[in-house]
Amino acid sequence: MADKKPDPRWAAVDDYAERLLVRPDPALNAAVADSDAAKLPPIAVSPMQGAFIHALARATKPRAILEIGTLGGYSTIWLARALEPGGRLVTLEYERKHADVARKNVDRAGVGDRVEIRVGNAIGLLPSLSGPFDFIFIDADKPSTTEYFQWGVKLGRPGTLIVVDNVVRDGAIADEKTKDEGALGMRRFLDAAGRDRRVTMSVIQTVGAKSYDGFAVAVVV
Repeated sequence: MADKKPDPRWAAVDDYAERLLVRPDPALNAAVADSDAAKLPPIAVSPMQGAFIHALARATKPRAILEIGTLGGYSTIWLARALEPGGRLVTLEYERKHADVARKNVDRAGVGDRVEIRVGNAIGLLPSLSGPFDFIFIDADKPSTTEYFQWGVKLGRPGTLIVVDNVVRDGAIADEKTKDEGALGMRRFLDAAGRDRRVTMSVIQTVGAKSYDGFAVAVVV
């Protein structure tokens, strides 16, 4: 991704909206602190992005959610709180260390009883899952996004909402000469998704505390 200094207004707006819209949450704050202490990569969704995926998930009235890419469980907590009573969330994480941090965080947040963390390569884990899932959040290694998305469609149902994070890559997806592996992965994903008649979708560019990026939002039809 291009090395550009983010506009300070982006983070200021995020901070302002967070103060107004996100109640103080010790469990989420602790999840961030424990992830930092464990030296996990600082790539979790921001509070405003967490609230965004929570709202989208909740709109589907989900009884089953699939997350690909757990990290320290911050986004997992947001999504688990969107489940309908009796619902379940399955989250896939490649790194055992990350999964261990996430387990502690989701248990402390009081949602551990509805969260199953599976550890391993997601491409190998996905065939073992039983759908349908009502909401799917993909936030894992970018070169494999095409395969994750295809599995998401397969494990969904008509009406399933699929959200893919980090699609815009500071605008690099529009650069045909980009060498960024993440951007190349997202270009491949969008090319394949654009030809997939099983979904209707859009890409939404975002700015904020996480700088310049965006989501792909798709509905299985």
